[in-house]
Amino acid sequence: MADEVIKKREWVGRVLSNKMNKTVVVAVERSVIHPIYRKVLRRVTKMKAHDEQNVCQIGDRVRLVETRPISKDKHWRVVEVIGGGQRAAKG
Repeated sequence: MADEVIKKREWVGRVLSNKMNKTVVVAVERSVIHPIYRKVLRRVTKMKAHDEQNVCQIGDRVRLVETRPISKDKHWRVVEVIGGGQRAAKG
């Protein structure tokens, strides 16, 4: 039992805001099928994530992993910046 590794949830989303110190707001998109009409619906969830080095820019695609509660709203941590955002547009 002690050797088991707990798989933490991961999401990939786009950074909406980086105005807070060490915190980013990330929009995660998912598709769900309506239970009656069978239409594919797009659902967007906004979540706050911990960004220790303040490296995320608006528009970046980031990978989030579930972590212990860091504050009232922060339960996610930025693992990697996949790309995109304002840095790519500057070059």
